[in-house]
Parts: sequence; structure tokens; C-alpha cells
Amino acid sequence: MDGGLTPGEPTASSGGSPPTRHGSDSLYFVGTATTVLRLGPFTLLTDPNFLRRGQWSYLGQGLVSRRRTDPAIGIGELPPLDAVVLSHLHGDHFDRVASRELDRDLPILTTPHAARRLGRRGFREPVALRTWADETMHKDDASLTVTSLPGRHALGPLARVLPPVMGTLLEYRATAGSPALRIYLSGDTLVHDDLREIRERYPSIDVAVVHLGGTKVLGVLLTMDGAQGVDLLEMLRPRQAVPVHYDDYGLMKSPLSDFTDEVRRRRPETAVSYLDRGQTLTLPTAGGKAGTDGEHPS
Repeated sequence: MDGGLTPGEPTASSGGSPPTRHGSDSLYFVGTATTVLRLGPFTLLTDPNFLRRGQWSYLGQGLVSRRRTDPAIGIGELPPLDAVVLSHLHGDHFDRVASRELDRDLPILTTPHAARRLGRRGFREPVALRTWADETMHKDDASLTVTSLPGRHALGPLARVLPPVMGTLLEYRATAGSPALRIYLSGDTLVHDDLREIRERYPSIDVAVVHLGGTKVLGVLLTMDGAQGVDLLEMLRPRQAVPVHYDDYGLMKSPLSDFTDEVRRRRPETAVSYLDRGQTLTLPTAGGKAGTDGEHPS
């Protein structure tokens, strides 16, 4: 299926098939904010959350929430990974399954706060990235640069008790001289003025993976709802966007329909692709456009 070139039209679920290998760069949606990104020779896992439907997640600060969905695959079905990109250390982004079953030598690129705590859990390769810091991986002529971007999980007094969160920019180059494919992972941020600097530094973003859900605690918004999600698209103007993190837990109060309705009403310049768990977005070349299918990673 073409990936959302008609804004607001959700793609159909396919799921259930065994993993198969993709030759092109791709994003596979596992659930919550968990994706498998294949960028040339690199394979990344984002925000690993593999709890099953009905299991409780501890979100920190005494908050718990029951998962309402199943991930598309289990952690044992993942392909070999080069690294994990972790926006922050909350239980719906790095759960007890990930803590127990991920390879302790796997690099985990994350905030300094999360890196310290992962080190205490026995992970030997946490990579602490302060805002605007970056780390580059190389395989033959290909390179992948991971840059930490501004993020705020809450505005006002509640921000002081929540863990720091980062957005992430992935820049993949197949060769040293080739243009970069740029993928923005929003993390659990709200829209705030610091995000404007992302647009100033990176005026060309190919794909944005947008964390939604309108998560609320005591009536305070902690993740973008549908309106803020479109605010972000209008601010950063990525060519393509994929919403994630919108219905997996009970604290998420803004369903995906809030976002799709807002896209239909405001019609941002960004083309939006809607993935069900178990679907794959075939990523564009730098400056191109993407498409979807129903395959699993391998």
C-alpha cells in the first residue's frame, strides 16, 4: 500500500506472517514506540517494550498502567541488532522483558540519566548522549550518525519529577559522499520552543516517527495529543510521518483518531503513513517518499 499519501486514511493491518528479509531500508512497527529500523547494513531497535496485553508496566513515580495491546513479535524474534535507541527510561519504553533478555553488550544510545541506570542493571555499553551530542557507527563505506535532540516529557512543575527524555535524529549514508536519509524520532516530548532549533539545524527531514497518545497524569499532558502531533509536523515539516505510541496503555487518553482528524482538518504538507503493529514502512531515499507493506523484519 502507498504510505498515507492521502492524509488521514489508515492503512489496513496485516500482521501474523513469519519474519522475512527486506532488501530496502525499512521501519517495522512492533507496538508502543518500539520499531525495528533497517538502514543499509545497520539494524536498530527503538524503545523496547515487549510486555503482553494485560500485563502491568511500572512507569515511575508510583505510576502503573496495564498494556492494552500485544507487540507484533516477541523479543526472541528480533533480527541481530547493532544498537538500541532509547528516548528515556520509563517502563513502556524499556520494560522488564528488555531488561532481562537484551544482550548486555548491546550499545544503548540514550540520555545520561538512563545510561547511568542501565549501567547499574548490568548493561555494559550504554552510550550517554547530551542534547546535540552524537555518535557515529561505520560499516564498510556506510555510516549512521545518532544525534540527541531536545525533548520535554512535561511542562511546568511536573517536569522536575519525570526522567529526562530525548528526541533523536538518525542520519544514514550508504557511502561517504551520498546524501543522508534523515529520520527523526520524537521521543515522549511535548511541543515546545526548543524544538524549533531542530528545524534550524536540519531543514530537511525525510521521515518523522511521532510519539502521540495524549498521556495524562492528574490532568497534565505528558505526551503529544492529536493537535500537538500536527503542530509538530507544521513546525518541523518532515516529508513523511509515522504516528506511534497512541493506544497501548490506559494512561493514553488521545486515540489515533484525534490525530487523523486533525490531519484531515489542517492538511499539513507532510504525507502521513499509518502502520498497524506488524506492518513495515519502506523508507525513501533521501528526499524521496515511502510506502508500506505487511512484512516482518528478519
